[in-house]
Amino acid sequence: MSDIRNVIIIGSGPAGLTAAIYTARANLEPLLLEGEPSSTSDQPGGQLMLTTEVENFPGWPDGIMGPDLMVRMREQAARFGTEIQTVKASRVDLTERPFRVWVGDPSGEPTYTARSVIVSTGAQSLMLGLPEESRLLGHGVSTCATCDGFFFRDHDIAVVGGGDSAVEEALFLTKFARTVTLVHRRDELRASKIMQDRVFANEKMRFAWNSTVSAIHGDTTVEGVTLTDTVTGEQRPLAVTGLFVAIGHRPNTDLFVGQLDLDDNGYLVTHSGASTSVDGVFGCGDVQDHVYRQAITAAGSGCMAAIDAERWLEAQGH
Repeated sequence: MSDIRNVIIIGSGPAGLTAAIYTARANLEPLLLEGEPSSTSDQPGGQLMLTTEVENFPGWPDGIMGPDLMVRMREQAARFGTEIQTVKASRVDLTERPFRVWVGDPSGEPTYTARSVIVSTGAQSLMLGLPEESRLLGHGVSTCATCDGFFFRDHDIAVVGGGDSAVEEALFLTKFARTVTLVHRRDELRASKIMQDRVFANEKMRFAWNSTVSAIHGDTTVEGVTLTDTVTGEQRPLAVTGLFVAIGHRPNTDLFVGQLDLDDNGYLVTHSGASTSVDGVFGCGDVQDHVYRQAITAAGSGCMAAIDAERWLEAQGH
């Protein structure tokens, strides 16, 4: 077990890396546990590592590939003195200070101790579980209309889901697409009445009721999908060049269950900026944001967490 760290940042992505940049520039010598490449959650760089071109991140007028943006942010954090470990935290103990963090075997002695902790473990989009999904993610398959809708101007596309998020995504996509087909496994939407009124009134909207996407077609980009009727089992093709999956997100908060306050959907609850229910622990990024889920808002909240942690440490005499 090493000496007590001023700040340990758990998770990377735009939030964690921004927090690292700010705490490093404040001479707090942060340790960033960025996750593991083989992990399905909390992977180094977050969800932007699964994104192709990012055109809405300020400062990149010609756009930048998601992984390239994360590499540059990581280099910037390292330049200012962040110690970056490509490992995943396996256990934390936030019941007393200094806080304890384990990497690897969670049953032995803690690997690190820290005066403060910044949680930036992100969230993961729930997917359909189809084999073509990961191969075509960023090549016609998307989980973010705000991020990728612009690329589907005058296309015929489909959105999977029936809740408020799916309807909101579908309505946003009608600004660009020729048609948007909402694919839902039931015969009525779960979305709120006002959202349903809006989507039914939109002339670009189409609806595939009692349907699921059972296959995605295309070698290098989406060329169509197969729908399966949930009542009859009948299959039929749907000619689309884009597929947006909007069936929900899952925050990566398993480490913190029973130690930090979480909302009903498992998201980290923050207040007064980036503070959590435990003094000295701060949260940022998609792990505490179920509304915006953008790289720029994650980066902004990472800045907030870093400044809050710096001021808290100063108040504690550190």
